[in-house]
Amino acid sequence: NRIGDAVQITTGRRLTEEGLPDNAGSTVVMLDGKCAFNTLDDKDLVIHWGAYLGTPDEILISGRLGDVGDEIAKTREEARRKKGWIMDTYLLRKPGEPEE
Repeated sequence: NRIGDAVQITTGRRLTEEGLPDNAGSTVVMLDGKCAFNTLDDKDLVIHWGAYLGTPDEILISGRLGDVGDEIAKTREEARRKKGWIMDTYLLRKPGEPEE
């Protein structure tokens, strides 16, 4: 997060049901087995996605949601199939906000 900005932490299910809050600066999504980011209308959001964070198998993908959303979903499924499990999380930010 950024100094003075709020951080919203939510689940994939809630993201699907409620979308992003209007005042969301940084939203961290956990427990998302269905790639809820692909249900969002705003494909210009910036996503920073990671799986197996802090391990030798760490995978990182980031960019404009409309550009990398399908790649993340495919990579996620392949990684889950290969290892038998996946633990991932992602950060969403509105476009135009500094990426500090």
